[in-house]
Amino acid sequence: MNRDTSTTHVPHFMTGDEWQIPTFALLRQNGTLHDGAAAPELSHDKALRIYRAMRFTRVLDERMLAAQRQGRLSFYLQCTGEEATVVGATAALQDDDMIMAQYREQGALAYRGFSIDEFMNQLFGNALDYGKGRQMPIHYGSAEYHYMTISSPLATQIPQAVGYAYGQKLDGEGRCTITFFGEGAASEGDFHAALNMASVHQVPVIFLCRNNGYAISTPTCEQFAADGIAPRAFGYRMHVIRVDGNDLLAVYQATLEARRLAVEDNKPVLIEAMTYRLAAHSSSDDPSGYRSQKEEAAWREKDPLARMRHWLERQGWWDDDEERRREEQLRDEVLAAMKRAERQPPPPLASLVSDVYDAVPAALAEQLAALEAHVRRYPEEYPRGAAGLDGVAGSAAGGR
Repeated sequence: MNRDTSTTHVPHFMTGDEWQIPTFALLRQNGTLHDGAAAPELSHDKALRIYRAMRFTRVLDERMLAAQRQGRLSFYLQCTGEEATVVGATAALQDDDMIMAQYREQGALAYRGFSIDEFMNQLFGNALDYGKGRQMPIHYGSAEYHYMTISSPLATQIPQAVGYAYGQKLDGEGRCTITFFGEGAASEGDFHAALNMASVHQVPVIFLCRNNGYAISTPTCEQFAADGIAPRAFGYRMHVIRVDGNDLLAVYQATLEARRLAVEDNKPVLIEAMTYRLAAHSSSDDPSGYRSQKEEAAWREKDPLARMRHWLERQGWWDDDEERRREEQLRDEVLAAMKRAERQPPPPLASLVSDVYDAVPAALAEQLAALEAHVRRYPEEYPRGAAGLDGVAGSAAGGR
C-alpha cells in the first residue's frame, strides 16, 4: 500500500477548511443554463417521463396529506420540494439497478412505472397491498421495479445497500445500487460503517444524501460543524460530488457519472444533493415551530418543478394547456384510485403469520387461533380484523 511519506518538523493541525467543495449546477430557475454549462443529452420522451413522474409525486403528496387530515389515512410523508433529486437520480440509472430508499422517494417508483393503484393499496394496507397491511403507509416495495421495501429504522438501508452492491460486483452483470437518505440519517453509525465497507471492498454503490436542511426539527447547524455531508467522503477515500438538488439536469448528469464510476470501475460514490423540504417532516409535524415563513417562501422560489417546467417549455416540449390538462387528469386519477383502495377488504387475518416460514409453526398457529377466537368474540371492537376472518383456520393450519 502506498503511503505519503512526507514529514514535517513543526506541528501543523488541519481542520478540513483547506478544501472547499463546490456545488454542481446547470439550470437557472427560469429554465436557462448557467454560463458555461452544457445540458446532458436528454431525449424528448425521457424528459417528459421525468417531469410527469415529478408532477405525479406532487399531486399524490397533496391529495394524500389531505386524506390524512380527513382521517382516511393514518400517516403520510411528502417528497414536496425534493422531486428533482429523487426522480433525476432514478432517471440516470438503469431500470433494473437496485434502489434502497428511506421514506421520501415515491418519485423513484413513479418514474419506474408503479401504478396509482399500487401506491394506494400500500397506503391503505388492503388485501391487494404487497406487504399485506403489515407496514406503515409510504413503506413501499416492489420486486418488479427493483425497489427494496422500506423499513422504518433510520439509516439501516445504507449498509444493506453496500451488501447488495457487493453481490452485484460478484455477479459482474454491470448493475449498481443506489441508496437514498437524509443528512440526519448520516449522523447514524450505519452511515459510517457503510461508507468504510464500500470503500474497502470497492463495490458499485451510490450514496445519495438529500440534505434538505432539517432532521425533523433539527437544523443542520445543530447537527454538524463541518461543511455538510460531502467532506466525509475524504475520510474513506471515496469519490464525492455536491449538486444543486433542485436542478434536475445537474442531478441527472451527476448520477450518470456516478453510475459510470460505480459500474465500470467498482468505485463507490457519495452525492450530496442540496435541497429543501417544502412540506412538514411528516403529517405528524408542524414546521412553523422551528423555521420561518420567510425561509420557506425563499425556497418556494426555487421550486424544482417550476425550474424543470421552464426548461421543457424552452425546448418546445410543454405548455400551459398541457400543464392544466395533466394536472386535472392526475387529480382525477388519484382520487379514483383512492376510492378503489378504500373499498378493498383488509388482508386475511391469517396473513399475519404467513410468508416468513415455509409452513406456519405450531406456536404461531396456536396464537392465530387464539386471536381469531378473540376477534370473533368482540367483532365490534375489531371491524377490520373481523372482516378478514373468513377461511383463515384452514390456511393457517395448512401453511403456505
